[in-house]
Amino acid sequence: MDPYRDHLRRRQLEDPAVPVTHLLQEIRELGCTGSSNLLVRSINQGRVEADRPALSPRRLARCLLTRPDRLGDHQRERIEAARTACQEMTALADLIHGFAVLLDTADGNAALLSTWITTAQTEDLHHLHTFTWGLEKDRAAVDAALSLPHHNGGTEDVNNKTKLIKRQMYGRASFPLLRHRILLG
Repeated sequence: MDPYRDHLRRRQLEDPAVPVTHLLQEIRELGCTGSSNLLVRSINQGRVEADRPALSPRRLARCLLTRPDRLGDHQRERIEAARTACQEMTALADLIHGFAVLLDTADGNAALLSTWITTAQTEDLHHLHTFTWGLEKDRAAVDAALSLPHHNGGTEDVNNKTKLIKRQMYGRASFPLLRHRILLG
């Protein structure tokens, strides 16, 4: 509904009692493919009166989790708007970007992770407290993942593929065929 917001806003200013069915018919003539439920929800949630399109939590999360050098100007504007909206969002965005730096393996990442965990625990973000608790619970593995270039991704790939083939063949064939599919697949 966002591309038709100006039209809807103008029509509601002209006639506040205009029926939704008339509005839907008008924007369909302009090329809208949305349903009447979508239009009613947009009007009821105040999206028509808003100056800019609403940002869904999923899109904001995607913008926050994207590498800063890969963000477009529009995405940077969205992040800055969210940062200025509330103090917690500023802290969350800073912590996300700080953790993203740790994902590039380096020798000093274990010490940097300790600093990051301390900073995250001082913030009033309870979901991050749970995340940091999980990191501390298995700290040796996390330190190894952040500081060593070795990983077991290939082994995990083979395990997942084997389990998938096993589930696909459950109750249908014998062990020799399963073995054949795993070795040749």
